[in-house]
Amino acid sequence: MPYRTPARLGRPLSVIGQGCWQIGADWGDVTDDSAQAVLGAALDAGVTFFDTADVYGDGRSERLVGQMRNAALDGGAAADLPFVATKASRRADPFAPETFTEENLRTWVERSRKNLGMDTLDLVQLHCPPPAIYRDDRVFDVLDALAGEKKIAAWGVSVETCEEALISLEREHLASIQIILNPFRLKPLDEVVPLAREKGVAIIARVPLASGLLTGKFSPSSSFAANDHRSFNRHGEAFDQGETFSGVDYETGLAAVARLEQALGGAMPLAEASLRWILAQSGVTAAIPGASSGEQARRNAAAGSAPTPAQAGIVGRFDAAVRETYEELLRESIHPRW
Repeated sequence: MPYRTPARLGRPLSVIGQGCWQIGADWGDVTDDSAQAVLGAALDAGVTFFDTADVYGDGRSERLVGQMRNAALDGGAAADLPFVATKASRRADPFAPETFTEENLRTWVERSRKNLGMDTLDLVQLHCPPPAIYRDDRVFDVLDALAGEKKIAAWGVSVETCEEALISLEREHLASIQIILNPFRLKPLDEVVPLAREKGVAIIARVPLASGLLTGKFSPSSSFAANDHRSFNRHGEAFDQGETFSGVDYETGLAAVARLEQALGGAMPLAEASLRWILAQSGVTAAIPGASSGEQARRNAAAGSAPTPAQAGIVGRFDAAVRETYEELLRESIHPRW
């Protein structure tokens, strides 16, 4: 498993991280045993970067990740512990700029420290806050203070739009940006990724498989559980529409998948090609696919291995298909919005 170390973060991240939304909530029912199987398989496969959030299952995901981390601590040196990123701010009720007070921010961070069993959180990211927050110096002053108190080691942002990412890059102490980046979302490659690379800010590609669409396993007849966001948030009913299938209309997404699979011609699974394509973009630090089983976590991790010349050639040809498909099927609906 290769590692990349962005200057501002100062810590190496495995290029494939484990996204932990899926083991918390909103993806159908996942048992504790299934969740631990995913985490254990990822760790065994060389994944050292785990991304969670305080609202995933109302803290369930954090607690499960904390149990995994503590088990690793019992079995080895602290220096070998997984890097854990969490997110804060979506516990606000109502979810509005006025709730981003110092008291609330500190309360959210304390709760995550307890859930994860960590004195110093490796990375805390604002969790897609309201747009006004990106210009609110008071919020970032609190994050700087928490870093000074060693309650967090670094802070970053998880954003919905490229505009929010570019505003965030004006912050001197910003360590990371989490942004939706995959073959259905090319806009970050225009300005965000190059500027982040220049500034030494980590780029964490989230929703890298477009909520599973880019696995190629779905069809027009596929169904999802009622408590799966791929059922209840297709049009942004619960949160930003871009979180579900990357904002792509489901039928259009299936058409795009068919074109990409045709371009691959069976030379590489679509999920692997998509992850390898993301990691081939200069300036990307890591991708954080989710998983519903240990086997899926292992396959995702394998996509992070250094490509052979043959694999690099496949990804190069795939890149041409990605860009052509985006221009013809997706740009008009995706590019202006996110």
